[in-house]
Amino acid sequence: MNDFQAIADRVEIEALRGEFTDAAMMRDRPRLASLFTPNGALRMPNIPAEMVGPEEIRAGGERLQSQWDFFVQNTHPGTILLDGDTATGRAYIQELARTLDGREGLNYAVYHDRYQRTAEGWKFAERVYEVRYLDTSPLAGTAPHATQGSGTDPADATAAPAPAASFADPASVEQLERVAAALRAGGFAAEILDDAAAARARIKDLVPEGASVLTGASETLRLSGIDDDINAGGRYDAIRPRALAIDRATGADEIRRLVASPEFVVNSVAAVTETGSLVLASGSGSQLPANAGGAAHAVWIVGAQKVVPDLSTALRRVEEHALPLENARAQAAYGVPSAVNRLLVLNAEPRPGRGTVLLLREAIGY
Repeated sequence: MNDFQAIADRVEIEALRGEFTDAAMMRDRPRLASLFTPNGALRMPNIPAEMVGPEEIRAGGERLQSQWDFFVQNTHPGTILLDGDTATGRAYIQELARTLDGREGLNYAVYHDRYQRTAEGWKFAERVYEVRYLDTSPLAGTAPHATQGSGTDPADATAAPAPAASFADPASVEQLERVAAALRAGGFAAEILDDAAAARARIKDLVPEGASVLTGASETLRLSGIDDDINAGGRYDAIRPRALAIDRATGADEIRRLVASPEFVVNSVAAVTETGSLVLASGSGSQLPANAGGAAHAVWIVGAQKVVPDLSTALRRVEEHALPLENARAQAAYGVPSAVNRLLVLNAEPRPGRGTVLLLREAIGY
């Protein structure tokens, strides 16, 4: 290899590292994922997160970015050691970030890299992120949340928020596939089904006869017929009718224990993000323990209109769309208003295989 080729390789690798930062800053996850080889890995032990392959890297990036209020990354040149069609190197990073839940800080980090020459140019074979310094002191500055976002992605934190009317529109096939991939990357099982009738049939495969099953208070379950199948069909040990038969004044503890740890919980969600998070809202919180992990197995049936880009939009959907509809239903059924007193966000499933999400191509529930 002549000196000119070595210089060209170094320039291209340095450009690759700059492209990574630009894609991260612009929240262009497909472009970021395309910078890796088919088996390329992005490992971040300090997060912790580990993603292998472009699809996992794209989905994992969406999950992380959905938590940002703002994020700034600067990449500084480091070392590059060429070895034919492979290379190793280090890039030095400075970052400022604040998340939607209020965490914030400044850090200095190192990317330990392996590179591979491909037909499309140099790509990352592996990036390993190592934090060398972290300062979590409150940041003095703010990010201008106006409408001057890049417009390259619906999840851009500075972009104009989606109109509430869109919360009733079904997601596209491509969006559903992105959601399914992100859920699988987070340890959930995910299936895309045509409609509620298909979900109703699939429940019989997923939940064995005789199992103890708790259903959530869900319009999706009611409208699909799944609620009746479980609670009135005689096939299962239905928890909800048993709990409703107990006197609430004298049996509150019994009810609490009964609904907290069934074999199965079958429910819907208020929103599912393209980054692979499930969001459940509740007035009393009674159904949340089983969904969070108390049930040995969980199945969530999700209408196509519940897909949103990220967590911040999911919370807006809860407040602006689901709550008004549930409030009207509660007023008519019980004579009392509804409220979002408890929120549960499931970002991943620590026990792979425990939770199954049935994503429907049709809109159902709210």
